[in-house]
Amino acid sequence: MMILGDVLSAVEVARICECLSRVPFRDGRATAGPAARQVKDNEQADGSDPEVAALARLVRMALERHPTFHHLVRPMRWSSLMFSRYVAGQRYGLHTDDACMHDEHGWPLRTDLSLTIFLSDPDAYEGGALRFLSGNSDRSFRPAAGSAVLYPTGLLHEVTPVTRGVRLACVGWVQSLIRRTDQRELLFDLECVRRELPEGQARLHLDKAIGNLLRMWSEE
Repeated sequence: MMILGDVLSAVEVARICECLSRVPFRDGRATAGPAARQVKDNEQADGSDPEVAALARLVRMALERHPTFHHLVRPMRWSSLMFSRYVAGQRYGLHTDDACMHDEHGWPLRTDLSLTIFLSDPDAYEGGALRFLSGNSDRSFRPAAGSAVLYPTGLLHEVTPVTRGVRLACVGWVQSLIRRTDQRELLFDLECVRRELPEGQARLHLDKAIGNLLRMWSEE
């Protein structure tokens, strides 16, 4: 689980929020699985609208250029990105995301990682925290607008009730080139070490090790 700051600039956040103020929204339960549908109470922008599709492309490009995202996630397939809206009284109760979805082209997608990009400034609404329960751990997030929370799909989580204002977010799912979480974490740790090394023999050997691990663990 990780927070990536400044995925979207303030200008990009303002542009997205302004566009979302005029595009059509629909009941969010239309895109929930049978169990999640019982606890989901929000609205989602109509993904077939050209403006919404353009916003989704903007967000994906921002994620792909983020210096940490690629080496942390190593994306192979993406779901369509969706924009959600919560107003006072709405929430998304405890649930787990579906293990299998479809990618942007309609092909099967194994959901390895989930992401939520916050679009509303935390001072503009109350409640609406992204809360995770795992064993004895209970963690909640309300980061700055433009920040993303990445987490392994399958964690029990919820969006707590919004009590004031409007909470806007973008959500999506990714199938990673590396299925196992521990292997992705090891590759990410090695990449962080690599960035600190000067050009030379040690870095070349580390490049070789990372490349061989990718060949060993990657999936088509």
